[in-house]
Parts: sequence; C-alpha cells; structure tokens
Amino acid sequence: MLESLDQLEAAAMQDLGGVAESAGLEAWRIAYLGAKGKLRAAMAGLKDVPRDQKPAAGARLNAVKSALETAFATRRAAIGTGEAAAGPRVDLTEPGLMESAGPGRRHILSRVREELVEVFARMGFGVAQGPELEDDEHNFVRLNIPAGHPAREPSENYYVRAAGGRDQGTGVQPLMLRSQTSTVQVRTMETRKPPIRVIAPGRVYRPDTVDATHHFMFHQIEGLAVDRGLSMADLSTTLFQFARAYFGDEARVRLRPSYFPFTEPSAEFDLWIALRPGDAPRWMELGGCGMVDPAVLTACGIDPEQWSGFAFGFGIDRLAMGKYRIPDIRLLLENDLRFLGAV
Repeated sequence: MLESLDQLEAAAMQDLGGVAESAGLEAWRIAYLGAKGKLRAAMAGLKDVPRDQKPAAGARLNAVKSALETAFATRRAAIGTGEAAAGPRVDLTEPGLMESAGPGRRHILSRVREELVEVFARMGFGVAQGPELEDDEHNFVRLNIPAGHPAREPSENYYVRAAGGRDQGTGVQPLMLRSQTSTVQVRTMETRKPPIRVIAPGRVYRPDTVDATHHFMFHQIEGLAVDRGLSMADLSTTLFQFARAYFGDEARVRLRPSYFPFTEPSAEFDLWIALRPGDAPRWMELGGCGMVDPAVLTACGIDPEQWSGFAFGFGIDRLAMGKYRIPDIRLLLENDLRFLGAV
C-alpha cells in the first residue's frame, strides 16, 4: 500500500509538471483528485490493508492527498498568472485616456426643453409637472375619453395594472405609463383656480413601432390656458408667435381641423420645414391643439359658463428635429457621441 501511494504521488507530480493551460489542469484534477480519481480509488483500498499497517497507510494516504492538493493550487495560481501576463496589463484604477474628447454639454433634448420653457415663459406660462405613472381617472376619464374608446386599448398603452377593475366593481383603477402630458393639465385644473397659464414638459409612453419619426418613449410639452373669454384666436396667436420666436420670423405654420376628445373645436398644428440641408421643405406635424372641452372643465371643478380655455401639445423630439435638421428620431436616444457632438 505504501509503495503504491509513493508511485501514485510520483506519477501525479510528473503529470502535473507537464500541464501548461487551464483545461489540462482541470483534466489532471479530475484524474487524480476527482470523485472517481486515482486518489479516491487508493482510499477504497485501505480496507484491505492489515489492521496493524492501517495507521501508517492512512497517514501516508493523507500526506499524499495534501501534497497533491497543494501542488494543484500552486500550479493553478502559476497558470493563472501566466495567462494574465500574456496580454497587456491594465490598471483599472487609472483615469481613462480622453485625448479626442471635447468639453461636455447638455443633451440636445434637455437643451430644446429649456429653450421651449424660456420661449413660453416670455408669454407668461409657468411650468407644471405630474407623475409618469398615471391612473385611469387622469389619463382618460377626466379628459373625456369614455370606456370602450380605441385610445384605451392595451395595444395603445403600457398598462402596469390591468384595465377593467373599475368596470368590474372592484374600485381598483388601472395604472399605466402616461400616454400624454394632457394628464398634467387635468391635475393642474384640479388644484389651481383660474386664471391658469402653464406648460408641462415631460416623457410619455406608447407602444409604437420604432422608425425614423416614431418611438415608444418620447417627449411632449403640453400647454394650457384658462381665463375668461379665451377663443381660438388666442390659441392661434399663441402658436404663431411661438413658431416665429423659436424658428424665426420666416416660419410658416398652419392649423388643420381635427378631433380630440378633450378639445372642441380641435386642430393639428404643422410646420413647413426641410429636415436636411438641401432637401425640399415639407409640412411636418408638431402636435394637436384646441379649446378645452366644457366637459373637461366641469370634471376638474371649473365652471365652463364662467371660464374657457385652450390647450396644445407638441412633440419635443419633433421640435428638435425640425429646428436642428435631425432626420431620424432614433438618433436622439442612441447615445452616439458622433451625433451628440455635432448638434
């Protein structure tokens, strides 16, 4: 038994000395130290050793096991060090090399948002904010969007809590990522007394197919004015003045009749612009607008016989595309430093 253990140790050490990579080292471990390896087989033979020789054989077996495990650990460390040394050594605590990096600046969407807030501030509009996780009451009900309306379909919204609880009499409202910043105008009218004049910039979410002009997460700016005697003339004047202040005195805009559940009458607001230098200009839809529906005013606790209001909503992403000649909305969210450094 003692002689066979000496031979086992010698053979194992010789084989281990020839191992030069991690795969071979693992094969050696399985062959000698594994559950079905040669050392385990030698341990099984201990039962056949005469009783008076078992203490010596057991001690030698433990010594061989310890020697092989120590040799294996030493060889594994050596092979690991050798593999690391074969490639370039990098000190991850060192600061990165920024030879070609220029000075940082705010993202184009953040800059456009600030520009819009500044333009409307000159017209007397303050800034209002609301939650991005909204309930059914503010996203639909108080905006005069009835049950069964196509805008409520799961295919048109990101629901966090399933729709239908209210209809089933549970009293639990659906929750969703807001599909429009119009929710902020509702919350504003609930908590403030007229006159009101605010804008609400923020992110909105719709499960749209991503292409050059659509994204599932984009940015809107909502405008709301509530006062005595407001009319479509006040709305159109506000929009025309905004377009000229933001895009220049030569900006061409138009209003097209449209329909929204929360405004009556309603219109689409378009801008005549070329998105690429050298391209022919075309009409680009910026958003919707209209006079606040009396049902919405009533739902928010405002008497439509005493007060009237107008509202508008634009895509901030599309405004950025129009002003800075950006041909693809995906560029705004891809974090390509070549693009971000050029706008």
